[in-house]
Amino acid sequence: MARMHARKRGKSRSNRPLSKEPPEWVKISPEETEALIVKLAKEGTPPSRIGVILRDVYGVPLVSQVTGKSISQILEENKLLPEIPEDLANLIERARRMQLHLSTHRSDRYNKKRLQLVEAKIHRLVKYYSRIGRIPRDFKVKTLYTYA
Repeated sequence: MARMHARKRGKSRSNRPLSKEPPEWVKISPEETEALIVKLAKEGTPPSRIGVILRDVYGVPLVSQVTGKSISQILEENKLLPEIPEDLANLIERARRMQLHLSTHRSDRYNKKRLQLVEAKIHRLVKYYSRIGRIPRDFKVKTLYTYA
């Protein structure tokens, strides 16, 4: 799969298993998995890190195979889902840091171009998340990237 704003077309990645059933070597129950997800979320762990921790520490290859639900669905059921999606928050933080850099290095043309690309991604994500109802329809990203 080609990257959005890159010149290369790398396809190196792992493939998900075809089976929807968990492998027989997974010993953890769905209830235990959900309890771990809720516990990690209450500790402040972001959803992407929860999946990595479950894989590396507890041996859960895919949460959806074990529980039948995604990590986001489990967090939503327990009202622990962050109000701004993690990918959008990360892009906003990256754009904020890039603007901070540009305030001291005004002639950094490469960074100006990268900032434009990041802002385009932010606007696409805001449009998508507001369309599906994940964020309010009137959500605005203010200048200097504080949450609106």
